[in-house]
Amino acid sequence: MTEEIVEQTESLAPEEPEVQGEFQLREPPQDGIKRRWYALHAHSGQEANVRNMLLQGSEQHGLRDLVTNVLVPIEEVSEVRSGEKKTAKRKSFPGYVFVQLPEHPEKYAELWHLIKETPGVTGFIGSRTAPVPVEDEEILAIVEVARGERARPVPKVSFQPGERVKIIDGPFANFLGNIDEINPERGTMKVLVEIFERLTSIEVEFWQVEQV
Repeated sequence: MTEEIVEQTESLAPEEPEVQGEFQLREPPQDGIKRRWYALHAHSGQEANVRNMLLQGSEQHGLRDLVTNVLVPIEEVSEVRSGEKKTAKRKSFPGYVFVQLPEHPEKYAELWHLIKETPGVTGFIGSRTAPVPVEDEEILAIVEVARGERARPVPKVSFQPGERVKIIDGPFANFLGNIDEINPERGTMKVLVEIFERLTSIEVEFWQVEQV
């Protein structure tokens, strides 16, 4: 998972219980349904909109108990602009929205349709038919980082400079290229692709490429 460059926090849905930067999770209903966390891929810059639409759609379709929690973790970061140190907010995992759903959400037809038809959602982590859950401990760590209760760990990087990759998202989707530089802190890399018979350096986020 990745970080992106500093940006302003997008508007939050009124239903999302974020108070003074502190994320508070709703307790799942006592209905006997086992719930797991899943990560949704979302178009970069659309994460908060996806969350808002999932929350609003679940309310409208009577699925609020099934869409138990929706998170787009935000961190406060310090940066220097014009010689002055300032505090800004940015998404901890750009391109991802974390949702707490019943285990095997693909078995809930209306819920599955709501998520798949939400604008900005490109799919779950996992296969197209069987999403892979995220461990509860990972979500707890993400929430604690968002609350400032622990430092954010540097993500593990499975890519190597010089490795051949395929860009799968964005204006350069389906281009093949070699990794030139990797920035684990930001979760980005520069890929050299051939455009009009010239090598061009394209910066992409980790989730926008796949190994070939």
